[in-house]
Amino acid sequence: MNFLAHLYLARHSDDAMLGALLGDFVGSAEMHRYNAEVQREILLHRKIDSYTDRHPAVLAAKSHFPEGRRRYAGILLDVYFDHLIARDWPRYHAVDLDRFTRHFYDVLLAQPELPERLRRILPSFVQHDWLGAYRDRDGIDHAVRRIATRLSRNGDKLVQCIPILREHEREVEARFEAFFPELVDYVSGQRAGDGT
Repeated sequence: MNFLAHLYLARHSDDAMLGALLGDFVGSAEMHRYNAEVQREILLHRKIDSYTDRHPAVLAAKSHFPEGRRRYAGILLDVYFDHLIARDWPRYHAVDLDRFTRHFYDVLLAQPELPERLRRILPSFVQHDWLGAYRDRDGIDHAVRRIATRLSRNGDKLVQCIPILREHEREVEARFEAFFPELVDYVSGQRAGDGT
């Protein structure tokens, strides 16, 4: 899952949302810098990613991509799933998406210490409203191209997945509709299991 999905799943507190985002930016050695709730969300972020990568509906969505592209298809699908959540946000959350994202940007900007990689992208993240931009389908293609430039190699393979997704978008969306409620249940179960 990508940024917006993780934030949605951690929406119950500011620290939880911070940890949900930091899961992509903080290694195990740096976790001690954060409070217990942020640490729990960083770990839960990783469980969510693992659960997502193994889920039959996600694997079925990846099967639309040829061998040699499936690894990159996972990145594309994470971003596309954020698009589906943003596009249909009122189905998931009572708070307007713009208000939700503005609040989270304020939380991020108030942090005295963020990982260097996050600090570098933060001005663009906020100024260009990366989270809100997911609601527009063309914004997804733009986000994927931006991610491709940050890959150490084979960014072109990620970009080559875009037309394949366009071709199979209805099937992929149906897979998401099957998968996402199960992910929400999984996260609820994880929270109940550790008291978060």
